[in-house]
Amino acid sequence: MKKELLTLIVAISIGMVSCKKSHEDIPAEFSYPAVAEVSDPSVLFTTAAGVKVYNGGFGSAVATDPNSPDVFYMLTDRGSNVAGQVANSIIIGKPDFDPQIGKFRLKDGKLVLEQTIELKNASGNKLNGLPNPAGMGASGETAYDLNGQVIAPSADGIDSEGLVRAADGSFWISDEYGPHIAHFDASGKTIERINPFGTGTGGRTIPAVFANRRANRGMEGLAITPDGKTLVGMMQSPMYNPSKAAVANSVVLRILTFDIATGATKQYAYLMDNATLTGVSDIVAVNSTTFLTIERDGLYGGAANNPATFKKVFKIDLSGATDISDSGNGATGKLYGGKTVEELNNATGLSTAGITPVSKTIVLDLLKDLPSIYPHDKAEGLALLPGNILVISNDDDFGVVDNGASGFAQKILPLTNLVDRNRLYFVKIKL
Repeated sequence: MKKELLTLIVAISIGMVSCKKSHEDIPAEFSYPAVAEVSDPSVLFTTAAGVKVYNGGFGSAVATDPNSPDVFYMLTDRGSNVAGQVANSIIIGKPDFDPQIGKFRLKDGKLVLEQTIELKNASGNKLNGLPNPAGMGASGETAYDLNGQVIAPSADGIDSEGLVRAADGSFWISDEYGPHIAHFDASGKTIERINPFGTGTGGRTIPAVFANRRANRGMEGLAITPDGKTLVGMMQSPMYNPSKAAVANSVVLRILTFDIATGATKQYAYLMDNATLTGVSDIVAVNSTTFLTIERDGLYGGAANNPATFKKVFKIDLSGATDISDSGNGATGKLYGGKTVEELNNATGLSTAGITPVSKTIVLDLLKDLPSIYPHDKAEGLALLPGNILVISNDDDFGVVDNGASGFAQKILPLTNLVDRNRLYFVKIKL
């Protein structure tokens, strides 16, 4: 992209402005910088070794406010954590951390936190980021605190990853545990929680096959159609369906559509570019059948050694794709020649089974098309502004990474030699 795109001007039509705002409250046009960083994130805590853990962590997803062009809602995941030394273990930096939505306002090129919306259960008690118990979306992880003590699983645990803001001001969030799709009111209190097990609030479920999600690769992205009627969830990676070994080289991901009024669902196959990628980080709606997704590796842009090579945004279309739903709601979903959709492995396997995946074309390469090098490892959130301005958020991991010895280290970007921070990137795209 040319340097002229460093500043993007978006005309805000008076007809698009809610009647809740007067004409004087909404500027005739709003200017977006190429990049905006969160201003002065607070320190959540400091480890015994002096590593600062920031709050921070607001890049797992981003949603816009149609009535306020300068407001962005950004989501944390389950909290600061790193891999433990024991197999299938994690170290939770702050076990009582409450996953939350930050309301940020863009001021003078910076993102200023104006409100924190803490996620709560239906009783109004705070949620946490701890793994769920068996039968409720358990990830198979054992959680430890910084002192090496085991932390019990929690039914109120959520690993929040996908975010949409509904027209009424409520929020829908998808997660990597269950996977769950949860509905929260504007204050963050749970209205409904939906999963494959029937253990959520409200009694509604999503298809049983989604219980086979790979741990920490659950429903990473969530979108809502412009009419506000349908949620569209995106799995991050091929599910372990029927097993890890059976899908070792698969690039087949599932997309789920959920009719908010009726609970009716459909499923579609999506082909990830290659099996080495971390997967799809988010999805956002263009219209009722067209969406944008972002696929990425887990490497840092501009690193001197082993730099990132793949962080791309794609346009996909569901209208010509095959609905792969299982009318019997079996544990492995609909089978084709005795194989699960994931076992079909790739485009050839899907074609042989008579399955048409969603169409997919590249829209943006973050490593080539930005005015400057994208320095982060994680591009995790997508939103779309009027005028086809794409908003991309990065997950800064609360400013910490695994130090390789059961502890936290500061997350330093190789390109800048600075601690990673939450940013929003604004890019004009062609659709």
